[in-house]
Amino acid sequence: MNNKKIPSSCPSCNEPIRIEKLNCVSCGTAVSGDFPLPVFLRLDQEEQEFLIRFVKSSGSLKEMARQLGYSYPKVRNMLDDLIEKMDALEKSAGEKSTD
Repeated sequence: MNNKKIPSSCPSCNEPIRIEKLNCVSCGTAVSGDFPLPVFLRLDQEEQEFLIRFVKSSGSLKEMARQLGYSYPKVRNMLDDLIEKMDALEKSAGEKSTD
């Protein structure tokens, strides 16, 4: 399994990274522009895995709590924290794109 993750912030100044160019590996077509990273890719690895587990458990927090060995309220709080972080990331991306 490939554990490499696209960096979401600059290693030098810690500002958000944006995508400048996309390439098709099949035909070589390239698209240039200024593309923000999707919110999912701006989450850390643990948060991404939580969301994947959430989807695979059909959104059942009860099932996730069972799988993780946590209480339902703990998993609910984890989801609430993640929602709050995603809202903040979306808001910050929206503010920067209007500059």
